[in-house]
Amino acid sequence: MSDIQRRDFLTGAAALAAAFAATRPAEAGDASFMNNVPDETLSGPELPTFKFELEKSEGKVIGASFGKEATVEQLPISKGLAGVSMKLEPGAMRELHWHATAAEWAFVIEGRVRTTVIDPQGHGETNDFEPGDVWYFPRGHGHMLECLGDAPTHFILIFDNGYFSEFGTFSITDWLGHVPKSLLAKNFGLPESAFDGFPKEEVYFARGAQPPETPAKPLQGWKLPPLTHKYQLLAQPPHRVYKGGREWRVDSTSFPISKTVTGVILDLDPGAIRELHWHPTSDEWQYVIEGDVSVTMFGSHGRFRTETLSKGDVGYIPQGYGHSIENIGSKPCRVLIGFNTGVYETIDLSQWIAGNPVDVLATNFSKPAALFEKFPRADVFIADKDGPEASK
Repeated sequence: MSDIQRRDFLTGAAALAAAFAATRPAEAGDASFMNNVPDETLSGPELPTFKFELEKSEGKVIGASFGKEATVEQLPISKGLAGVSMKLEPGAMRELHWHATAAEWAFVIEGRVRTTVIDPQGHGETNDFEPGDVWYFPRGHGHMLECLGDAPTHFILIFDNGYFSEFGTFSITDWLGHVPKSLLAKNFGLPESAFDGFPKEEVYFARGAQPPETPAKPLQGWKLPPLTHKYQLLAQPPHRVYKGGREWRVDSTSFPISKTVTGVILDLDPGAIRELHWHPTSDEWQYVIEGDVSVTMFGSHGRFRTETLSKGDVGYIPQGYGHSIENIGSKPCRVLIGFNTGVYETIDLSQWIAGNPVDVLATNFSKPAALFEKFPRADVFIADKDGPEASK
């Protein structure tokens, strides 16, 4: 091949590759594409809203049970994570189902919940959860959620894909209700009449008698998985305690099965702030359990936005965007935070500045070096209402 032919071939191949790349859309959950294709939601001259009033939304209601979701449909900025607020009345069950496009992480706010889950190796696990407990079901693993006792239960579900919809889940009644009885009979080795009266459409919330206090043995007997799906987050001591707040954290280092989601409970006293920071490897999904907070987001090129979130509201910060969380109420606040990563990583502004010599800082800001001698020499993370000096 001559140099001219080689050059023409390479030029043509490059053009073909560029054309292919241009026609292939960015895929949800595909980091190689998300990091290289501009996000139209975030590329405008102003930052879009990152707030959604989840608990004020209508959702799906059956009896006294409901599911309310926050996905890209309700909050377009939230492409990396979605969330659902779910309440089950006594005797109600979120029926047997699985999620084809997302793993499920959950935090129990009130009441008690029982879950069952099965993995591809046929391992099954039944667990009972109380307020402060967490579960994690990997993508595609079949499971159910059931209210325990005579009081309702409320929990928050977090999914590692913002395009996921709780109402697009694969439910067992929806499946069996559309399979011919002859096929079901052949599959299970039963007469067709055995399937008379089965639901024809998705039940979603099934309702019946309250479950027994002690879980019954599965049909196959007990066949436990190597990794549990349950973690008692608030039964643990806080990950870190500050004058101004506390933080509980669980990721795959302490909860090995949770490979795609990290969860944090952040308590802030009145006036305290989770300092300016960013997450280099994950998006952040926030749900306010109690209180009122002011969340700021910095998006480069002078773009800055502040939103006030109250109890039941959701906030979302894209990967790499600077932000802070401040308690602006008169009472302590509690925020549930989810990240679409199995290992928590953050860079705090105080930490970044403390990692540089004073001469570098003086040159960067055109200020005397002596000024930066007064800055914190360690990561602040949470500052109380009087600032980091009072937090040490």
